[in-house]
Amino acid sequence: MKKRIVIALGGNAILTKDPSAKAQQLALRSTAKKLVPLIEQGHELIISHGNGPQVGNLLLQQSAADSKENPALPLDTCVAMTQGSIGYWLQLVLRETLKEAGINKEVITLLTQVIVSKDDPAFSHPTKPVGPFLSEEEKNRKNDQDIYIEDSGRGWRKVVPSPKPISVTEAPLIEKLVEMGAITIAAGGGGIPVVEDNGEVSGVEAVIDKDFASEKLAEQIKADLLIILTAVDHAYLDYNQPNQKQIKTISVEELKQHIDKGHFASGSMLPKVEAAIRFVEHSNRTKQAIITSLDNVANIFTTDIGTRIY
Repeated sequence: MKKRIVIALGGNAILTKDPSAKAQQLALRSTAKKLVPLIEQGHELIISHGNGPQVGNLLLQQSAADSKENPALPLDTCVAMTQGSIGYWLQLVLRETLKEAGINKEVITLLTQVIVSKDDPAFSHPTKPVGPFLSEEEKNRKNDQDIYIEDSGRGWRKVVPSPKPISVTEAPLIEKLVEMGAITIAAGGGGIPVVEDNGEVSGVEAVIDKDFASEKLAEQIKADLLIILTAVDHAYLDYNQPNQKQIKTISVEELKQHIDKGHFASGSMLPKVEAAIRFVEHSNRTKQAIITSLDNVANIFTTDIGTRIY
């Protein structure tokens, strides 16, 4: 049975240790091949993706070249730039991969704005990691006013405000594109963060979490399923501990209890499980969300792999 699926790609689907454009396109080619089976099965795909490392690297480039003659661009514009570049790469390789598979499907990337509240408390409490991982020594050598946090044992990263999405501006258009049969790449990097004030829309210095933005988009376009892809096959209790335990099928109520006990890291798995909960609750609890790895996505309907939230 055909389903409308929002797939939120994790960073490992785009970026390897090599941050060059060529290496990211090669990673996305591998990603595209793993998505093709879902398209062959007749499902409608809406693909979102993260941009944390890319927008962080772009901010570094902007800062390094900043001058009176060539001023650095603001964060919302950098989000738009990475949304466009990653979408372009994914659109290109997905079209080529579909052609190789003998599938005649249009692929389109849509620059997507996401409305947030100008009063969101996130603006006074930055938490969203962006950019490369730094050692503590590298972090201490930084001579700036930025805030850095230790990210899940992998190093230190700069953090920026991450307000919650209120609505995806282009959601009605995305729904029409999907109904026309187009595979749509949207809400990349969590969408371009904008606020509305007296009827005027303007960008803000922030990065919206791509899992929350993907959930909001899935909610607005009436998706049947939200799949959040990450580097691991399941969400875990006591992750990276000797007693870690896979979470397979779990209710919203049980998952909330595990959140309260602090089982999920705020910079990695926590937004994924919270986004999954929101999707299930906003669907009147008639739908599911799945958290798993990219390697498992082709078999999502034939196996019980992944963490399934109901």
